[in-house]
Amino acid sequence: MEEKTSVTLESIEQAAMQEFLEKGFQGASLRQIVKNAGVTTGAFYGYFSSKEALFNALVEPHAAALMGRFMKAQTSFAELPEEEQVSHMGDESGNFVRWMVDYICQHRDSVKLLLTRSEGTSYERFIHNMVEVEVEYTLRYIEVLRHLGKDVPELSNSICHIIASGMFNGLFEIAIHDMPKEQALQCVEQFRTFYTGGWLSLMGQ
Repeated sequence: MEEKTSVTLESIEQAAMQEFLEKGFQGASLRQIVKNAGVTTGAFYGYFSSKEALFNALVEPHAAALMGRFMKAQTSFAELPEEEQVSHMGDESGNFVRWMVDYICQHRDSVKLLLTRSEGTSYERFIHNMVEVEVEYTLRYIEVLRHLGKDVPELSNSICHIIASGMFNGLFEIAIHDMPKEQALQCVEQFRTFYTGGWLSLMGQ
């Protein structure tokens, strides 16, 4: 019985993944998912209460993994003594980006679902939420630099948001376009070099 249950659940999730990838959450048909899975509507509701609950089950582990690792990188850097933050600037973010490439390459469809097919769900602002965190910690770092006596020009919340938004949307291109891992690693390192140089220039460093 357990084996049958597992097979049924797997069939539903596979059919849902295909339907959501093709049509997005809003355009996806629950009736079509059930049909493609080869199960009854009653069987479906034995596992999920709604189409959104099914979508959430597919993306939540990956949203949690990406955001969790991102937050760890931010807090680990912020917890360093102020004088060490300058010399370690970029280390944690670099580790996160390399981890992210590896994670995306292992879970391409699920991450693409999260980033590009989630309109109409609680995940549609996932990148925006990351951007907001990045802006918060960037402004904190600017204050650290000033506390250390660095002459940092005024940078508005708006410009920090624009830069961070461009950065994250650019980084996630590797998922959106199914970029091979080696190419992705090379691109994100060059991308990071570009953004790091820009930030240092803006901060007068």
